[in-house]
Amino acid sequence: LSCSQYHKMYRTVKATSGRQIFQPLHTLRAAEKELLPGFHQFEWQPALKNVSESYNVGIINGLSGWTSSLDDSPADTITRRFRYDVALVAALKDLEEDIMEGLRDTGMEDSACTLGFRVMIKECCDGMGDVSEKHGGGPAVPEKAVRFSFTVMSVSIQAEDEQEEVTIFTEPKPNSELSCKPLCLMFVDESDHETLTAVLGPIVAERNAMKESRLILSMGGMPRSFRFHFRGTGYDEKMVREMEGLEASGSTYICTLCDSSRAEAAQNMVLHSITRSHDENLERYEIWRTNPFSESVDELRDRVKGVSAKPFLETQPTLDALHCDIGNATEFYKIFQDEIGEVYKNPNPSREERRSWRAALDKQLRKKMKLKPVMRMNGNYARRLMTMEATEVVCELVPSEERREVLRELMRLYLQMKPVWRATCPAKECPAQLCRYSFNSQRFADLLSATFKYRYNGKITNYLHKTLAHVPEIIERDGSIGAWASEGNESANKLFRRFRKMNA
Repeated sequence: LSCSQYHKMYRTVKATSGRQIFQPLHTLRAAEKELLPGFHQFEWQPALKNVSESYNVGIINGLSGWTSSLDDSPADTITRRFRYDVALVAALKDLEEDIMEGLRDTGMEDSACTLGFRVMIKECCDGMGDVSEKHGGGPAVPEKAVRFSFTVMSVSIQAEDEQEEVTIFTEPKPNSELSCKPLCLMFVDESDHETLTAVLGPIVAERNAMKESRLILSMGGMPRSFRFHFRGTGYDEKMVREMEGLEASGSTYICTLCDSSRAEAAQNMVLHSITRSHDENLERYEIWRTNPFSESVDELRDRVKGVSAKPFLETQPTLDALHCDIGNATEFYKIFQDEIGEVYKNPNPSREERRSWRAALDKQLRKKMKLKPVMRMNGNYARRLMTMEATEVVCELVPSEERREVLRELMRLYLQMKPVWRATCPAKECPAQLCRYSFNSQRFADLLSATFKYRYNGKITNYLHKTLAHVPEIIERDGSIGAWASEGNESANKLFRRFRKMNA
C-alpha cells in the first residue's frame, strides 16, 4: 500500500470499530528506521579507503562524488543507492537472531567467538525494460532501469583453535525477493555502458575497499569481526558480457566461461572446462589495447578470445539458472516448430511456412495446455513448456512416429538434467540426477548432433552449450547453481515496477 492508502484504511478502521487495530504512520516510520541502513553503529579496521567513516547514512544520490555534467537527464534524479558497507551492516543486523542461534547450536562458547566470521554475499544486477510512469509528471529520465542488489548467502566462523570452518547461517530461501536487498536503483538503459559504469563505479570501489578490511559490529551484545566475500552470480548473459568486457551474445566466442568458439562448441558439445576469469579478461584487454605482437584485427581478436572492452566489475564465471531455463525453452520452442514442419526433410522453408508452423504450435499449446503465446519467453512459460505433458501435446502435430519418439527422449533427458542446476543443494535434493548428469548430457548431445543435424551443424545456442558442458564443474566448485541464480532480483523487479507505476 502507499502511505496515503494505508492512512485512509487506518482512519476508517479506527472510526468504524473504535479500536486501533493498525498502527499510525509515524510509529511505522519509527520502526522502519531501525530496519533501513544507517541505524546501527559499526567500524572498519583498517578504515575503508576513500569511504567516509560516518555510519548514519541512509539513501544517497547514486552519483554523489561525480560532477553533475551528465547531459541527457537531470543528474540528481537518475539514481539512488545505499552505501554498500552501511547496507551490509543493516542486512547482518537483520539476521542477528539467526546468527546468534546458529552459534549456540554449534555449541560454541558465545563470548569466545568474536573473530573469524566470514560472510558470503551474492550480488545480482539486472536491467528492467519499460518502467515508464503511469501518468508521468516526473523528471525526464530514461524509461529503462537497472537494479543492483545483494543477498547474504551464508555466515561461517573459523574459531581460533579449530581447523574446520563451521557454517552458522545459511539463507534458506536464496531466491526470494525478501532476502534480496536492494543496493542501487538507477534509471539507465543497461546497454548504455558509459552511464552504467559511472553509476556502478562507486559501488565497485566500496566493494574493493571492503575486501581488504574487517567489519567490527556488535552482535548479541559483543563486538565481532566479519570479513566479506563477494560473488557476482545473479547476472544474465548480456550483463555478464557487459561487465566483463566481452563481445555481445551473438559473438563467435559463445561462452562466458571458456574460450570455445561457436563452431567448436557445436562440434564437441560436452567436453569443455572453465578457463575465463576476471583477471584474465583484464590481461586480455591490455593485449587488445596495445597489440604487442602487431597482429591483424582477426589474429588479435582470436588471441584475446573476444575481450574487447575493459572489464569493470568482477563476476563469478557461472551459469544463471533462471536464464538457462528461459534460453533452453526458447530453443525447444524452435525445435518443436521445426519438427511440426519436418525441416529435417526440406531444409530451406519459406517465411510463410515457418509462420504457419508457429501458429499451429501456439494454437495447440493454448488449446491443450492453456499456454498463451508470449512476446518474449519468460520463466513461467519456460517452466510450463519444458514438461512431458507439453511434449505430448506437441507430438500430436508431429507427423512421423520416430521423430515423436526422439522428441520425447530429448525432453526426458532434459528433465533429468534440469533439477541439477535448479536445486538449491543438488547433492541433497537430487543426488541420482547429479551422478548421471555427465552421462545424460552426453546422450543429449549425441541426439542433437545425430537427429537434429539441420539445427546444430556448426552452431549451438549459448545456454545450451553451458548446460551441456559446464554444469558438473560449476557444481563441484560451488555446490550449487540454483541458489546463486538471479531469480530473487528478477522477482523484486516486479515490486519496483509496481511502486513506480503506482498500481498497488
